[in-house]
Amino acid sequence: MSPASLQAFKADFFRALAHPIRIRILEALGDGERSVQELQQALGLDQPIVSQHLAILRSQDIVTPRKLGTTVRYDLSDPLTTKLLSVARGIFNNRLVGSQAMLRQLKKETRR
Repeated sequence: MSPASLQAFKADFFRALAHPIRIRILEALGDGERSVQELQQALGLDQPIVSQHLAILRSQDIVTPRKLGTTVRYDLSDPLTTKLLSVARGIFNNRLVGSQAMLRQLKKETRR
């Protein structure tokens, strides 16, 4: 694999994550496998929307389907995905803490 194709592979992975609904789906699947109907109920979304986003996650092998009778259940393909989301939350928290510090400084400046 060339460096360019490796970078494209990485970009495709992160592009698949780059939607709020897909992040919510992954967070829900962090608690264990679920059917489309269970995801619908947990996220308050319509079936076509959940299925569309699951198809994108499946295309990048981020989630894995498992047929159980007439139901398809989805799970994370790699349990490290929950760790990735946790690390991302930590980064977001750090960024927000920095934003809060800037807001406090701005308030001090306006009082002068």
